[in-house]
Amino acid sequence: MMDTTSLYDLSPVGQLLLGGAALALLPLLWVWLRNRNASPLTRHHALALLTLFLTFDLVLFGAFTRLTDSGLGCPDWPGCYGSASPIGANAKIEAAQAVMPTGPVTHGKAWVEMVHRYLATSVGGLIVLLTVLAWRRKKVSAMSSTALLRWSVLTLVWVCIQGAFGALTVTMKLFPAIVTLHLLGGYALLALLMVQVALVVRQQPQQIQCMVPAHLRFWVAMALAVLVVQAASGAWVSTNYAVLACTEFPMCQGSWWPQMDIAHGFELWRPLGYGKDGSLISFQSLTAMHFMHRLLAVVTLLLLAALAWHLRGVNATRKPSHALAALLLLQLATGLSNVVLDWPILAAVLHTGGAGAMVVVLVWLLVSTSVALPTKPQRTNTTERGR
Repeated sequence: MMDTTSLYDLSPVGQLLLGGAALALLPLLWVWLRNRNASPLTRHHALALLTLFLTFDLVLFGAFTRLTDSGLGCPDWPGCYGSASPIGANAKIEAAQAVMPTGPVTHGKAWVEMVHRYLATSVGGLIVLLTVLAWRRKKVSAMSSTALLRWSVLTLVWVCIQGAFGALTVTMKLFPAIVTLHLLGGYALLALLMVQVALVVRQQPQQIQCMVPAHLRFWVAMALAVLVVQAASGAWVSTNYAVLACTEFPMCQGSWWPQMDIAHGFELWRPLGYGKDGSLISFQSLTAMHFMHRLLAVVTLLLLAALAWHLRGVNATRKPSHALAALLLLQLATGLSNVVLDWPILAAVLHTGGAGAMVVVLVWLLVSTSVALPTKPQRTNTTERGR
């Protein structure tokens, strides 16, 4: 049966926005109750932290949506068969499920997909409010709040771009490059919100900037760049369902260097499961995706472990070094679990979350620290020295 569902149906947009706003009111109420006697800056800080936390949860739920094959649970956007929830689309979901009982459209998958969209809408609403608060703060204290307003506007623009990628994920039928960019966009959103949190903290009275050696900040930036490449590699493996191409460790398919088709494995612009020429993607291509991710993981692990070790030698960065080391252990454990335990969903979601948490830690280190200038030796006055 041919699917004639329109890919875009904007009729439920108003209901979706109202639902997202209602969800956003819950954390807003919580922040207000806990900080009703606090200063505006403290409330701004609390809201930025909470938005960061909820965005992290959204990234985790997005991973859960992908891993449960719920990304096409509602095959149109932004609603579900033109309705604001699966309840209004019950008949169409029933019909699709009758044709393919274990296909992409089921009642459970539709609910997972729509919950993800409502959560994303609520996070977008909170980011709009953060931008308004940053604008108001700049009117009060222009010099100290210009950077905060710029980063807030950038975050708002980025969350709109991220929403567009979310729409393309559905309408382009889980196109691997789009899904990968959508996940990386989620990490970028975490980074932008972490910058806002750090800038708000910096505006607090008597806040002292942490001073670290210049070479240490350089290696933090390098580690963040390598981590982004590794996260892109992991997203590519996950979106192409290449995790189970190697089901043993440290070898793969009984070999230290299995048969791979690297060229076709990293063809970026192609439909899910197919090559550019329209043929089914080969198992050797999937193996190449998986094995290259393993090799890059070794480099990333060694670099981040060395960075965590050096960070613990500086008082201002000792706690972040412990967090980074713990996250590395989590990534190692969940990565191995994905391979040897047949890709359990809990390990896979935690693996995605661990990468996002490391992005947050590294961005915090970059934004909340400054380069410690070397102290010049004190020169002795020649006349004093001659006496």
